Amino acid sequence: MREAMLITHFLGLTMGLGSSFGFMFLGMAGSKMGKEEGQKFTLNTFAMSRMGHIGLGLLIFSGLYLMTPYWKILGSQPLLIAKLTLVFVLVVTVSLLSVYANRAKKGEPEANLKKIASLGKLALVSGLSIVVLAVLIFR
Repeated sequence: MREAMLITHFLGLTMGLGSSFGFMFLGMAGSKMGKEEGQKFTLNTFAMSRMGHIGLGLLIFSGLYLMTPYWKILGSQPLLIAKLTLVFVLVVTVSLLSVYANRAKKGEPEANLKKIASLGKLALVSGLSIVVLAVLIFR
């Protein structure tokens, strides 16, 4: 069962972090367009967020199972606590990104796209930091 959950975890990681990288590169492409065209392009890229949400869900589902032997020693694992804190930060960030994306689609694109750009960077840095901590903890 552990191997199946590891596979699920890595698939979730691929989907979640892959969507962050995808948004980064699509954002660079959109920034080279005219203002209105870039906004429309960016709004159309939000369809990819579904993949990130599914990936994050798979990560949390499988991560809870994979954490089973570590809950008892959590207090003596500062890097693991930091990793779990960053997972919480990532979940909050992704939730805020979804709210701002919905607002941008409903007619307030300019202000919300600026917030999305900042939060997207935070999500990417959080995701990468989680991977680094996971490697350091579970090597």
